[in-house]
Amino acid sequence: MDIAGFLKSQFLCHLFISYVFIGTGLIVNLIQLCTLIIWPFNKQLYRKINCRLAYCISSQLVMLLEWWSDTDCTLYTDPENYTKYGKENAIVVLNHNFEIDFLCGWNFCERFGVLGSSKVLAKKELSYVPVIGWMWYFLEIVFCKRKWEEDRENVIQGLHNLCDYPEHFWFLIHCEGTRFTEKKHEISMLVAEAKGLPKLKHHLLPRTKGFAVTVQSLRNVVSAVYDSTLNFRNNENPTLVGVLNGKKYHADLCVRRIPLEEIPEDEKECASWLHKLYQEKDAFQEEYYKTGIYPGTAIVPARRPWSLINWIIWASLLSYPLFKVLANMISSGSYLTISVFALLMVIVSVGVRRMIKVTEIDRGSAYGNRENKLKQK
Repeated sequence: MDIAGFLKSQFLCHLFISYVFIGTGLIVNLIQLCTLIIWPFNKQLYRKINCRLAYCISSQLVMLLEWWSDTDCTLYTDPENYTKYGKENAIVVLNHNFEIDFLCGWNFCERFGVLGSSKVLAKKELSYVPVIGWMWYFLEIVFCKRKWEEDRENVIQGLHNLCDYPEHFWFLIHCEGTRFTEKKHEISMLVAEAKGLPKLKHHLLPRTKGFAVTVQSLRNVVSAVYDSTLNFRNNENPTLVGVLNGKKYHADLCVRRIPLEEIPEDEKECASWLHKLYQEKDAFQEEYYKTGIYPGTAIVPARRPWSLINWIIWASLLSYPLFKVLANMISSGSYLTISVFALLMVIVSVGVRRMIKVTEIDRGSAYGNRENKLKQK
């Protein structure tokens, strides 16, 4: 292991990164709260400001993937469509197989300059989580409780709110509803068999209602659906802890641009279209496991320096109070001061670890299980 690799694996480095991330996040959250006074007078200005504030937080996670772990990301796509990425609103349909697939989705957004304005369909409970959840609240992210009868109107309203959004945005959605595990896959395929749908090998059965409503609500707002299928070379099993330790991964992302006018407006026809799309995604994954490549031209989008610059600026700003506290603590020799400082560092460390646990596969939701239980009643 080289010196850089050794340093990246050290707890003190992780602690400093966590300190910068949480410190940045809480400061940005406070600024976002203050921007609420702008909304009644100039909604579009409020939105533009919050896109840039959100970038200060989300880009720090992308920085870890791109610059800290130096993870490679190769795009397989049509060169003609490649020129349109980042220049239009789009719905991005992602597979949900890996602990860092959300981070790779953000990396995709960052490479094309839409990270700050990117949107997701997120669990309601995440809106109460400091830093990321609060950032999403001010960014007008669409939250749901995963109970469609209660969610439908809220989701439709949230999507309609994006119709006059002043920035190009990508709406990222995991149609499978929860991350892939063998247990969930087995249950999902039982549901597929009961409904007479083709079985999938590498995906869960997609949830069609949310996708259909998203397409209907954004039909005159977005230009296309980006069907995005992610995998990693050499059977790598990436984790956020691995990224934090500086481990390098090699991601491949197959992206197909599908004009929105090709997607049926009728809800049932749209559902059939989505099932067919996932059969195609499954075929792509099967071919990838055999050949190690996706269809399309391999392109490596250039890394933008802004995520790294943003982190350096915030790390510099937050280093001063940290080292001042350390200097005072050492000079005073007070056990109370040392204890308080140690407690704060523990809180920072525990807070980040709890955020990381949200991404872990074995802590995924039981959303897929509920459907099976309902079917058995």
